[in-house]
Amino acid sequence: MTKDAGHFIIKAEKYNGDKKVSKRYARRRARKRHLRRRLPLLLGSAVFLLLCCTVFLIGKESDRTVDELSRLYAVGGHFMKTTLENLSYEKSLEELREPSGPAASLPDSSAVEEMPPDISPQEPVLEEERILLELLRQMSLEEKVGQMFIARCPSENAVNNIKDFHLGGYILFARDFEGITREQAKEKIQGFQEASPIPMLIGVDEEGGSVTRVSRFPAFRDAPFPSSQELYQAGGFEAVKADAREKSRLLKETGVNVNFAPVADVSQNPEDFIFKRSFGQSADLTAQYVETIVNVMQEEGMGCVLKHFPGYGNNADTHTGIAYDSRPYDTFVSSDFLPFQAGIRAGADCVLVSHNIVKCMDESLPASLSPRVHDILRNDLGFSGVIVTDDLYMDGIRDFTDASQAAVAAVQAGNDLLCCTDFTVQIPAVIRAVESGEIPEARIDESVLRILKMKHSLGLL
Repeated sequence: MTKDAGHFIIKAEKYNGDKKVSKRYARRRARKRHLRRRLPLLLGSAVFLLLCCTVFLIGKESDRTVDELSRLYAVGGHFMKTTLENLSYEKSLEELREPSGPAASLPDSSAVEEMPPDISPQEPVLEEERILLELLRQMSLEEKVGQMFIARCPSENAVNNIKDFHLGGYILFARDFEGITREQAKEKIQGFQEASPIPMLIGVDEEGGSVTRVSRFPAFRDAPFPSSQELYQAGGFEAVKADAREKSRLLKETGVNVNFAPVADVSQNPEDFIFKRSFGQSADLTAQYVETIVNVMQEEGMGCVLKHFPGYGNNADTHTGIAYDSRPYDTFVSSDFLPFQAGIRAGADCVLVSHNIVKCMDESLPASLSPRVHDILRNDLGFSGVIVTDDLYMDGIRDFTDASQAAVAAVQAGNDLLCCTDFTVQIPAVIRAVESGEIPEARIDESVLRILKMKHSLGLL
């Protein structure tokens, strides 16, 4: 894409970060639903209009002016008003479908059919999706691959890296909030967004309890957010809801749009590594917890991430090395999968895949690099959103393969978004793999379209 095309054209206007786009299409959909409810009235109006025009056109020219339509409006009263509103609305849709001049860059229905089969919708394409497909078409390979990386925010050159590598997002840690005010954090994040032609995903791990990146600092909250176990013991699911709402609002006010939560792992053994971060209850209660959190986060417009698929169980910490899971597959079906299924049904945006080697699914590869594990998530659990890796910088991956090959293998396995630190090495590695044919470009398009859809759903596009 040339620099002049760096801001994508939406309805003949260059995209400039206007967040009213999604609202405009929401209003359009609402109006269309309203018109469908008034269909009987519209049919009656059409008949009335036909009769009026038949009389009016006798001995007159065929071309009707606005004044003549106004006179018909006066005669037709309420019926004519309804009909003209409908005609005006249909005209606006037609302009979007068949633009002229600068708007001609928008796709028509035949252009949608030209997309590779694996990213072409099987149902009638919504106007929003057609625009996202157009964004995808205008992107260079480098821009598309960059969108697939949510990188640990570097301490230096963060803005330049956004421009140089076309990053899809940054994930922020405690160091990024330490010693600054809310306003300073907001300004820093806004600076990232202004540097990116496509709005970025800005993520944090604000689980509560032992994992907090923002609320640990008094400048953001008087006390860190408590753990899910503490909340449930103190006030049940009502306390869980209130906490999720406050958390989402605090993060959103700061500029964060994705919280890497909730933890969907089932653990009731205090000796498990993941126990303190988990809900600490049965699979059924954990599923209810996950559904509750996802519902609240969606209401607040905060992106959510279910983690750590396919379920952490009693495994060791993959931050420090490879972990092997020897549990039978039935255990996952009857227990570990339940919270993830609940979150998926509730509409979770994203699922994070762990680095555990789960022997009953794939004896040789970490889950994050295993096509079989991703196939289970897509086809058995029916997840159609964004799949993200756990941090590829963890020792559980670094001990298994090098940084470049880890990124290529992660894409080949089916991940859409790669959480990483070594993006300056990994992005070029994925680009080379596409150029050599090791990774089909259609595979990249498939993931980028999912990422763009997620950004659209969060109001970023």
